[in-house]
Amino acid sequence: MLNSISRHLPNIVSSIRILMAPILLYLAINGLPISFILLLIFTELTDVLDGYLARRMNLVSELGAQLDSWGDFFVYITMAISAWLLWPDIVMRELVYVIIMIACFTLPVIIGLIKFKTWTSYHTLSVKVAVAISVIAYVLLFTGLLDWPLKVAIIFSLYAALEQILITLICHKGRHVDVKSIWHALKEKKPEMPL
Repeated sequence: MLNSISRHLPNIVSSIRILMAPILLYLAINGLPISFILLLIFTELTDVLDGYLARRMNLVSELGAQLDSWGDFFVYITMAISAWLLWPDIVMRELVYVIIMIACFTLPVIIGLIKFKTWTSYHTLSVKVAVAISVIAYVLLFTGLLDWPLKVAIIFSLYAALEQILITLICHKGRHVDVKSIWHALKEKKPEMPL
C-alpha cells in the first residue's frame, strides 16, 4: 500500500492543488482574504513539491505533467476571479497589468489547444521563473505591501508566454514533458546530420 502511494505521490500532490482551487474560490466568495492568501501560499508550495518529487523519485510522466498544468491553470484562473472578488479596487487600479497577466497565462494554452487539440505541458524554465515572481507579486500587491513587483512579473510573464507560443508553433505535435526552452525545442526539431 505504502509503495503504491509513493509511486503516485507527485500526482497526488498535483491533485491536491487542483482540489484547492474551489476552496480558494470559496474563501474569496466569503470575503476571507487572510485565509485565502495563506491557502494560496500552501497551494503554490504544492506546485513546487510535485515537480521536485517527480524528478527526485524518477516518476516524471505525461499524466503528471498534465495534472501539473491543469492545477496551474485552475489555480491561476481562481486567483484572477478571487482578486476581483476580494480586492476590486486594486484590480481596477492595476487593470491593464491584470489583463496582460491573464493573457500571458491563457493565450499559450489556447494556442496549444487550437493547434494540437490537447493540453501542452512544456514546463519551461521561463514559466517556472515567471510563476514564482507572479505569485510573490500577487501576494505583495493584494496584501498592500508593494505594487511594483507586479510590473517585474509582467516582463517575465510576457517572455514566458511568447516562448511557449513559439514552441507550439515550431513543434509538430503536442508535448507533455519538460521542454526547458525554445532553444531546446529547436535543437530537438533539428534533424541529425549524417556522419
